[in-house]
Amino acid sequence: MIKNQLEEVRKHIEDACRRAGRNPEEVTLIAVSKTKPVPMLMEAYDAGARDFGENKVQEILNKKPELPEDIRWHMIGHLQRNKVHQVIDKAMLIHSVDSLRLAQQIEADAAKLGLDVDILLEVNVAREESKYGFLMEEVENAIMQIKDFPHVHIKGL
Repeated sequence: MIKNQLEEVRKHIEDACRRAGRNPEEVTLIAVSKTKPVPMLMEAYDAGARDFGENKVQEILNKKPELPEDIRWHMIGHLQRNKVHQVIDKAMLIHSVDSLRLAQQIEADAAKLGLDVDILLEVNVAREESKYGFLMEEVENAIMQIKDFPHVHIKGL
């Protein structure tokens, strides 16, 4: 069943890329595996998925040792500063950097470990108080500061 679902999603990606004049090879499909058990992830892996997204640090820590080494983990959920050191050497991309303080913590922990960390900045476009992220008027200032961090690399928003 998961194999069929992945094939369907890949077909949609190929169709969208064709319409947009893009190469489907440029698109990364991330299997959001949050709350899913390891056997389901293994089924997705066997169907060709290699990028998995988790919204909790503990989920990555628990699942990573049980799954193949070539999986590329993505931290897609809110990340607390006190958990940065647990995930920066495991996630290939942190999708949810929502404050300058968090970026500074990632920089400090990455420097200690001699790592380079790729990040995406989370932007709260709708200004919802219940959501995390930089406000639109904060993004440029954040980019100007974070771009000078030697260990943190902004890859997008």
